[in-house]
Amino acid sequence: MVKFVIVDDEEKEIARVKSLIKEVTNDCEIVSFSKINSELKAEIQNIDEHKIYILDIQLANKVSGISIAKLIREVDWESEIIFITNHDKMFESTHRSVYEVFDFIEKFHDFDRRFKKAIKEILKRNFDNRMFKYNATNIELNLYYRAILYIYRDTEERKLVIVTNNNKYKIGMNIKDIMSYLDDRFIQCHRSCIVNKNRVEERNYKDGYFVLDTGEKVYMLSKMNRKMMEND
Repeated sequence: MVKFVIVDDEEKEIARVKSLIKEVTNDCEIVSFSKINSELKAEIQNIDEHKIYILDIQLANKVSGISIAKLIREVDWESEIIFITNHDKMFESTHRSVYEVFDFIEKFHDFDRRFKKAIKEILKRNFDNRMFKYNATNIELNLYYRAILYIYRDTEERKLVIVTNNNKYKIGMNIKDIMSYLDDRFIQCHRSCIVNKNRVEERNYKDGYFVLDTGEKVYMLSKMNRKMMEND
């Protein structure tokens, strides 16, 4: 489920944005705020969820959407930000890169079409919130699927090792069982290895290795799984 956070001091505009969001997706949660308060600050601090923020740049009481974006980016660089604005292109070019803003959309210039297009683009390209969740006596894991590079069996400890960009996690499962927890981006490329096909840049069946988008070369690619890998 996608979570949208709207910040606008006009109830009519909040209702308009909610209506447009629901035209794009019903699988969502929408919360709204008219100002910076303790509830909004708590929402921003909760980085367990990947969100889409819709921020009006000019709010009442001399508060701006830029101030809110600054608070968001102090703790969260994963969630998307869309600014609703009346400002000129110079303002946009100044702030887009600073806060990694997805889009600036003018209120009175083809707003409905541009807003829905931006939401569709985020959901299509960037919004991947699915997670692998594992709980055992001494370990609790919540890993985004997109962060998992590959999974292999450690023959000495007889455990699976989940490899991400920065860490390795050992869990007490086998290859067959863990496949039921994963989605279709994961392919068993060897009897002892599962790979996230979205992270693979090169496959060499002759020498039995694949190369990840991190540059790492992994020698666990089986010829018997060639057809499955190529079809995907």
